[in-house]
Amino acid sequence: MSTFYTVTTIDRIPPGASRCVEVGGREIALFNLAGTVYALDDRCSHEDAPLSEGEIEGETVVCPWHLARFEIKTGKVLSAPACAGVETFAVRVRDGVVQVAIDDGTGG
Repeated sequence: MSTFYTVTTIDRIPPGASRCVEVGGREIALFNLAGTVYALDDRCSHEDAPLSEGEIEGETVVCPWHLARFEIKTGKVLSAPACAGVETFAVRVRDGVVQVAIDDGTGG
């Protein structure tokens, strides 16, 4: 089962921007695409580069170290040198507060 955690406010991630937050000891990259916030594991599957520091091109983030590309909405890898996608997380925004769902380990 997942639990939603408050991580920031929407005004701190304007459209077209990204931000790294920590949730339950994990670094999560938040991306605001035209007013909708998406959350990915912040570490590139190639060599752990911070995806939140990558360039956003449309619905894609480009890894800042070796230029691998990931689809922001799904975490799917789109180009080498990465060969695996990254985990995505559910996001909700309520009254300007951004919350990210993280598995709490209960399995329910």
